[in-house]
Amino acid sequence: MNCSCNGYKPSMKFSKDVEFAYAEALKIRAHSHSPYSRFAVGAALKLRDNPRAVGGCNVENASFGATICAERVALHAAVAQEGSINPEFIVVVTGEEDATVPCALCLQTLAEFCADDFKIYLGNTQTLLKSYSLRDLLPYPFRHFSQDKK
Repeated sequence: MNCSCNGYKPSMKFSKDVEFAYAEALKIRAHSHSPYSRFAVGAALKLRDNPRAVGGCNVENASFGATICAERVALHAAVAQEGSINPEFIVVVTGEEDATVPCALCLQTLAEFCADDFKIYLGNTQTLLKSYSLRDLLPYPFRHFSQDKK
């Protein structure tokens, strides 16, 4: 996909599914409610065997503890819409020049539903920049003792 939306020019080769999810994350980032940090984030979670990506944006609150990150919004929306989910990857887009990794709370929440090799793609408003596995960013997730190792 040679997406020209918002000047997007991929700097690396990514699959069509990843590029589509990037476009979705970029689009939903515009819905961010971030009046306090002014740090707008969009995310798109791709589920296996589902052609669309579930989007999420960060939603801040004057009571900072009530703020929720884009990654968790996308994940929670997927669970609410689909019930049982099988995530394939997530794309996270910020306005920063460099790739911005998800916070530890988002990584731990992803670990509840995702395998250690789950891919996390990071981009900005211009392009996709990097990819990591969940294991790269959270090598020792907390998982309930009776849960099978993913």
